[in-house]
Amino acid sequence: MTDEQAMYAVSQGDLDKAAILYERYKKSLLNFFLYRQSDRENARDLTQQVFLRMLRYRHTYREGASFRTWVLEIARNVFFDYLKQNPTYSDLADVPDMGESYDETEEQHQYLHNALAQLPDQYREVLLLSRFQNMSYEEIGQTLGLSVANVKVRVFRAMQKLRDLYFNVSSE
Repeated sequence: MTDEQAMYAVSQGDLDKAAILYERYKKSLLNFFLYRQSDRENARDLTQQVFLRMLRYRHTYREGASFRTWVLEIARNVFFDYLKQNPTYSDLADVPDMGESYDETEEQHQYLHNALAQLPDQYREVLLLSRFQNMSYEEIGQTLGLSVANVKVRVFRAMQKLRDLYFNVSSE
């Protein structure tokens, strides 16, 4: 069963299919939030909120629409609501180690997180979606309301800026 078929079933009242989507997306959504704020427990809570909203707003899912794009739009909204409720939010400065999904040393990993933290939001977001969530440029464009060309430009500029920041941070 595809994600879209499962979500369509959920939207039609078959709430048991939500468990399929939860199992498929809980880890990537947790990482989505961990890259945006430093508290693992809070990231778990935000991930749960996404699934609660998914159920609450299931009637807004359109058959044939990309579930991944739709659920990431919900995740972005959950995170923006979190930011509104937490004005002392301190950005990505203390993002925890993300585990074994990278081959870098611990020090290189920290340099990468520090460089990501310094990127402007518009660049950080496209990088997180394209490189860490493995979204296509089309999906990112749908999620962010941008053209594919604009997404490509942002990713290119973000990679240039990230490279500069990474090598400046790691050479210090």
